[in-house]
Amino acid sequence: MIVNCKDILEDAYKGGYAIGSYNVHNLEWAKYILEASKEDRSPVIMAFSEKSVSYMGGYSVCVSLIKSLCSELKINIPVVIHLDHATSFESCKKAIDSGFTSVMIDASNLDLEDNIKITNKVLEYASERKVTVEAEIGKIGDSKEYDTIPIEEISEFYLRTSVDMLAISIGNKHGFYDEDDKLDFELLGSAAKEVRIPLVLHGASFLDDNKIKTAIFCGVSKININTELMYNWALSVRDYLNQNDKVYDPRSIISSGEHIIKRMVHEKNELFGSKNRAN
Repeated sequence: MIVNCKDILEDAYKGGYAIGSYNVHNLEWAKYILEASKEDRSPVIMAFSEKSVSYMGGYSVCVSLIKSLCSELKINIPVVIHLDHATSFESCKKAIDSGFTSVMIDASNLDLEDNIKITNKVLEYASERKVTVEAEIGKIGDSKEYDTIPIEEISEFYLRTSVDMLAISIGNKHGFYDEDDKLDFELLGSAAKEVRIPLVLHGASFLDDNKIKTAIFCGVSKININTELMYNWALSVRDYLNQNDKVYDPRSIISSGEHIIKRMVHEKNELFGSKNRAN
């Protein structure tokens, strides 16, 4: 069944576990993630970036894909259709109008006042349509440098927006981590006590299990996974092609990575504590 994030994150927040948000890049990945989550009896967030929306043909295509797969595959777990890292109100509006049940407005590159302003604009439009909204404060980037966000600023942002879920910068980043990268769990825990809503961990690919568990303990209820899926899927497909140089059927090529996508979703659902949580 298609739900919004609030329907599943409230239980995760109260229960001390997290829900996996897995980025979707094609039909096959959507199918694999849904099937693995159904097998785990785990709620799942199907996330689309603006680039993936464009690649797949538009917002309504993404919605129709997930809804059709849920129907044909008899997916009987809660499924969220989520827009990840939207850069404008217009993107969020298009997603909501097309049937997305959750959107993330990422105005973290703006100053606090402008971030609050655009977040509230999205919230006003989304709340009337029962769509949940995620926002971000402090830039989560691709390097070691990250914004140190004063807890007072995090508190002010929430008090002036009442956003449904919040991603904050604690040293996490998209892509790969170095051994000396550290996450500011003290700030994360303080933010959780201050805002008392589900927090979101972006850039969770390749983080070790203990850091993931600590983040959940500190208040994270939604965890985003993308790079780790892409990297391992690519390794699997590349290995298959190297061993089968005469294969040209795209179905065989793409599906050669099915096992790794499903295995990783199973592992993450187990780690996040979302397995067997579907009502």
